[in-house]
Amino acid sequence: MRQMVRRFLDERQIQNFEGLREWGYEPTSRQRNAITTRMARVRNPLTFREAFVDKFVSDKFGEATTHWRKLEDRVHRGVGNPCPLLLIGLPDTIVTFDEGKAALEEMQAMEKEEDNANM
Repeated sequence: MRQMVRRFLDERQIQNFEGLREWGYEPTSRQRNAITTRMARVRNPLTFREAFVDKFVSDKFGEATTHWRKLEDRVHRGVGNPCPLLLIGLPDTIVTFDEGKAALEEMQAMEKEEDNANM
């Protein structure tokens, strides 16, 4: 996952929070503080990209029950038994970045229309 997020940042030359905002992502204040702290530390400071990748991946895809490896361990231990489970894992090869900003703008327009319709 880290490689995919890093590739996204690299291909779009995202260097800061403003660059993320251009792609429709606004980190929380907690995430911003964690990223900024890791960039500003005296020992082993990180670049923006390194700090963002670490924080984003650990927040969104960290070791939780939704993480495939942990879910698989739980299934092998029998957790959830006797309930039937359907486990679906999506390979990283299905992720693409070819859509570009036009697709982002289209999604944002659709969300705005939905918001207006719900008012």
